[in-house]
Amino acid sequence: MSRVTEDIKEKARRALEKPASIGPDVDLRRYRDEAGEHPPVEDLSKLPEPQRQRMTKAGIDVTERQRAGSLIVMDHSVVHRRQNIQDLEILDIKQALQSYPDVRDFWWKAVPVDADKFTATAELDLDTGYFIRARAGARSTFPLQACLFIGQDGLAQKVHNLIIAEEGAELHIITGCAVDLNVRTALHVGITEIYVKKGATVTFTMIHNWGENVEVRPRTSIMVEEGGTFISNYVLMEPVQSIQTYPTAYLVGKGAVARFSSVIVGLPGSHIDVGSRVVLQAPETRAEIISRSISAGGHIIARGHLLGEAPRVKAHLECRGLMLRDDGIISAIPELSTRFADVDMSHEAAVGRIAQEEIEYLMARGISKEDAVAIIVRGFLNVKIEGLPAELQADLERVIQTADLSGL
Repeated sequence: MSRVTEDIKEKARRALEKPASIGPDVDLRRYRDEAGEHPPVEDLSKLPEPQRQRMTKAGIDVTERQRAGSLIVMDHSVVHRRQNIQDLEILDIKQALQSYPDVRDFWWKAVPVDADKFTATAELDLDTGYFIRARAGARSTFPLQACLFIGQDGLAQKVHNLIIAEEGAELHIITGCAVDLNVRTALHVGITEIYVKKGATVTFTMIHNWGENVEVRPRTSIMVEEGGTFISNYVLMEPVQSIQTYPTAYLVGKGAVARFSSVIVGLPGSHIDVGSRVVLQAPETRAEIISRSISAGGHIIARGHLLGEAPRVKAHLECRGLMLRDDGIISAIPELSTRFADVDMSHEAAVGRIAQEEIEYLMARGISKEDAVAIIVRGFLNVKIEGLPAELQADLERVIQTADLSGL
């Protein structure tokens, strides 16, 4: 073991009991670490129907007709990998670490291994993860897709993902997370480090389809170099016990751009603490954070932080919440920080309810009250995202349009 690797593990050991700075704590001892091996799956369309449905609701195309490649994780096993374009690579992270020595140059460079006990346990007890790399100048119409699926009750799944878009590349990724219908409790810990090199673009769409007793702790950081663009879309419309995540993009090169968009529905019993942070460290960088949250009885904390650390930066944060019931909570926490006078930074936040006249307008046209509310909610959640490829925008709209809103 190299000295660098041993130093990383020592930092992780010291942080194994370190709680996260925000969000409810999780007792890691509640969950099993061991999982049986799953056999390879050659054809995703031959998976059992319930698993196919769960993956499809998480944005995974089981036909793979409109995907540049796929990697599917079942519990701790990589059961399927397909790569259709040579310059877009998708691999099991453990295989990548063995095959490419340079991968170690990016390992734990964006996310601190000792940030909290979740990052520490992901290092010391890594199960799997994916490695994605777009070679310099590579482009594809269709996205790569990765699915992190939990099929065993009471299991802890710890993954570490690494994404690199080399200079001038354009990379689209859909990552879907889901559990089987028979999973009552589970824990997912996901570390994701993303590197957007000079002039490259990464579009990262994450769709969560967990269960009502599943705890989720993603830890994500993104480094964007000169002229690079990072676009993030996050969708959560299904029950979950708790999620706490606060991905951070560092704009380290002149003219770099980051955009975060999220649509969240908080159902009864859910505690969702989700935010985005952009640190604008180079001149003439730009950032935008847009969030749409609906509480139908769930507790949602919507955070957003724009930190201007360089002159001539431009950034905007927009946070809107919709309360459907009196027993839910939405807390919007927008934050702007800078010490430079020539920046253009702004935010707006609003929380309210559906206007009665909007419902009555639709009901007057023969639409039931339940359908009227669903139409208004879908319209509220539909976010047009600048720079998002048409194929991904269509996928995103399909997830929102097909979501079951009957219980809201």
